[in-house]
Amino acid sequence: MPLRPALRRLAVLGLLLGGLSSPLFDAASAHADTPVFPSSSRFGFQPPSDMAPSKRFMGFERLEGGAMVSVVELPGGAYGEIEKSFTDDNLKSQGFAVESRETVKVSGGLEATLLVGGQSPPPAPPADGSGGAAPDAPALPADLPTVRKWLLLVNGPDVTGIVVAQMTPGAETDETMKGMLLGVTLRPALTLDQQVEALPFRINDLAGFRPVRALAGNSLLLTRGASDQPTNLEQPILVLAQAVQQPPTAEQRDAFARAALYSNQTMKDFMIERSQSYRQNGIDWHEIVARANDIPTGQAVVITQTIRFAPDGYLRSLGVVRADQRDQTLALFRQVVDSVQLR
Repeated sequence: MPLRPALRRLAVLGLLLGGLSSPLFDAASAHADTPVFPSSSRFGFQPPSDMAPSKRFMGFERLEGGAMVSVVELPGGAYGEIEKSFTDDNLKSQGFAVESRETVKVSGGLEATLLVGGQSPPPAPPADGSGGAAPDAPALPADLPTVRKWLLLVNGPDVTGIVVAQMTPGAETDETMKGMLLGVTLRPALTLDQQVEALPFRINDLAGFRPVRALAGNSLLLTRGASDQPTNLEQPILVLAQAVQQPPTAEQRDAFARAALYSNQTMKDFMIERSQSYRQNGIDWHEIVARANDIPTGQAVVITQTIRFAPDGYLRSLGVVRADQRDQTLALFRQVVDSVQLR
């Protein structure tokens, strides 16, 4: 599938180089005998024995502190465009100072590019609370140090992988980290059913919707209609995504929900019809219904955003439908969301 111009000048970079900060660990040298694959990922590794698949993103981390490895999977054939976009200047603008880059071969003889350098911590958000990270981004630790970072771009036959590893300086040798990355293993594509089964939640009532794509091991795109790739919003779409991070307090939830809604860069001219918190079956929720204009098509749309809060995170749903289809669709969005159970 074609990529948008350099992935919107690599919105991916924001995810890889600034949005996945995590605690760092004192890496152990022991490795498993067989590759470990993060949920839904095609890329497997032999991580240190004290690292485990992350619940927050596709990859590995050790919560006690130390390092992380994250994986982003893109369509096959994206390697050339992404590799050209990974210039030293582009990466530097994201805080990643490249010290070296080389063309390498990884497990199975796949072509790859490895970049090594240092990642500067992102600037602190303004004191007035404006700006800062998107609502779904993991919270950043205070006084985050400059870290050692490795970025591996893998050219698979039908998938492109971007693997990012980072740790505090001196926590492990470059040779050990490089060996871990170059040992990456690619497995066959998972079926959509397998990806859905691996998600951290289960949908008990699809209400006529059907899954069309699982993302990052924690998100699912659904639609209602004949096309798997609806264009021009001829079909309603619904996205469910779970985030494992500290949820906002009750007093912060309305502002949090509005910021999450406004972060959607494909919509403009938001007009909120309703924004309210409520409690249902012992669970805290927040729901927004809003009108907006879809930027690519110029069509008037209606958006419903429902956030289900838990002690260690939240589940966010976002439904989008053409304004002339709202009456028969909004109740169906809610029907799906109400049926979701966390695993």
